Amino acid sequence: MHESSLAREVLAIVLAKAEGSPRVRAVYGKLAETESLSRDALEFHFSALARGTMAEGARLEIALVHARARCRACGETWLPEHHVMLCPRCASTECDELDPTGLWVDRIEVSDP
Repeated sequence: MHESSLAREVLAIVLAKAEGSPRVRAVYGKLAETESLSRDALEFHFSALARGTMAEGARLEIALVHARARCRACGETWLPEHHVMLCPRCASTECDELDPTGLWVDRIEVSDP
């Protein structure tokens, strides 16, 4: 249940950032494809955990983004799946992630007081 603990962390961030607002309407963020998480499960857990808070009923809009990798051996750049860092050209495992990974919140939409 990794999604449940991440949803709890996202909710804590949202509630702290939206303090003083009457209601959170939407949360916008990104999830790197390399994280092997279910966006649907994350949204489900966020919705369940938000009940009874100012974020109850808020939409969790998570965009799936792909993080690129580059091979240190041959310089090939590709989009790895699920942290599989194996160069498709030379099969080296000596690779660097070029883009952010993980889950992050970009912005929060709140209703006016």
